[in-house]
Amino acid sequence: MKNIYLDYNATTPIDPRVLEEMMPYLSENYGNPSSIHSFGRKGKEALDKAREQVSQLISASPKEIVFTSGGTEAANFAIKSTARSLLREKGSHIVTTRVEHECVLESLKFLEKEGFQVTYLGVNSDGLIDLEELKEAITDETILVSCMYANNETGVIFPIDKIAEIVKERGVIFHTDAVQAAGKIDIDLEEIPADLLSISAHKFYGPKSVGALFIRDSFSQQISLTPLIHGGGQERGKRSGTENIPGIVGLGSASDIASNEMRQDESRIIELRDQLFQSITQDIDGVKLNGLLENMLWNTLNLSFEGVEGESLSMNLDIEGVAVSTGSACSEGTVDPSHVLSAMGLSKGEAASSVRISLGRFTEKEEIDYIASIFPMIVERIRGVK
Repeated sequence: MKNIYLDYNATTPIDPRVLEEMMPYLSENYGNPSSIHSFGRKGKEALDKAREQVSQLISASPKEIVFTSGGTEAANFAIKSTARSLLREKGSHIVTTRVEHECVLESLKFLEKEGFQVTYLGVNSDGLIDLEELKEAITDETILVSCMYANNETGVIFPIDKIAEIVKERGVIFHTDAVQAAGKIDIDLEEIPADLLSISAHKFYGPKSVGALFIRDSFSQQISLTPLIHGGGQERGKRSGTENIPGIVGLGSASDIASNEMRQDESRIIELRDQLFQSITQDIDGVKLNGLLENMLWNTLNLSFEGVEGESLSMNLDIEGVAVSTGSACSEGTVDPSHVLSAMGLSKGEAASSVRISLGRFTEKEEIDYIASIFPMIVERIRGVK
């Protein structure tokens, strides 16, 4: 049986080159980077190198990078700490979108219980917010705006440069969840005035449970963020706990590879994605693309199939050895329709008929040819049952 993985937006396999870089820090180079002896110094050197590699990926300074356990912790840290730090100084109003990842939405729900007010901006049928609505939503009481860089379910890319400019013109702190964007598209924080940006290694061929939060230096000089985790004061007092050196080395290595090979990956993968999309839409009736192809991540397709349950389609593809997703991996197993697709105006039935196909670095043309050949048969089989 075939074994084809097309769920790269959920997680990616570790690149063998990344694993090779990590291995010494899982064996002989095990020193604590806070120790002053030679073992510790090797760990500190690895930490500094990775910080440099991550900063280069997003055009930042190494001192602006704080390592975390992943994108979820980074977003929680950015949102909760900023809100609490500014509550007494300015206000308690936060603006976000209805299509954010759960780590952002759940952080904001938590803050609402503490008395913060949150405005949730809707999106249009293409998955994008109205910039005029954003301008109107920001008030004198607004202390933070959080908007994702690219959506994890649809791949829709937000105009972060324009959004950040609007937010900063009002003197408000801006955070962007760039977990799906980092390693796939260019992020230039010298041009984009974001104050906070979160990433996660396992979305671009690094290990799980390691990520980073970019905290702009000018922001740090004005606002002292209260850490989520207290202890020995690692990461310049912003995130205590002995650093996960093997994981951080992996994040650094994955960042370095992405910096050098992003364009090469893009040109190859977009050709495969477009081939698959054209084949599916030509051979199957009643297929709808959720989002605009020219405005989404080059590895992602979110498709609705009329008369087909997405879960059934995913399961039938899995039987044929092909792994796809019915939406965000964090939402798998729930009976509610995707909050992202619902926000885009899809009915409950349309949202339930959707699958997300996400390609990656190790996707081969032969795999796409195989999937294209079996897709119509599977859809016809499911429709026939009804």
